[in-house]
Amino acid sequence: MDILSIAIIVFLVLESLNIMTLYFAPGSTRGNGIGVFSAYEESKEHPEIHALVTYLINWVAGTKLIFVALLVVILATGSETTKMLTVVALILSILSFFWRLFPSIRRMDEAGCCTTQGYSKTLGIMIASFIAGFAVALIAYLVTRG
Repeated sequence: MDILSIAIIVFLVLESLNIMTLYFAPGSTRGNGIGVFSAYEESKEHPEIHALVTYLINWVAGTKLIFVALLVVILATGSETTKMLTVVALILSILSFFWRLFPSIRRMDEAGCCTTQGYSKTLGIMIASFIAGFAVALIAYLVTRG
């Protein structure tokens, strides 16, 4: 099995765990659980807001599920070139976290809206690690490819 497939599989496993967290334990403080946001518990006091929050959580989970399914298809049927371009696409799309989501979570963290102080830094490091892992896999693939 090539390095690109291994990197994609690791990502698939982690994202699958995140999907399960969102669907079955959305209030968790692990993975993509939104229990790290104090507003999640507060939303339960307002049925209309909590319904919207629940809808958005399930929307995110469903979107992640689409990506996981596409990655499974790419692993099963994709050529080496397709897998290489998939890793490039994953790097670029994951980088988008730092454009909009990271500034938002950092502001919320600084305002005390997260149940775990410093959560934005932890999340930023985790997302950067995904990018670095894919970049290392891509470089290793290109170097060994010859």
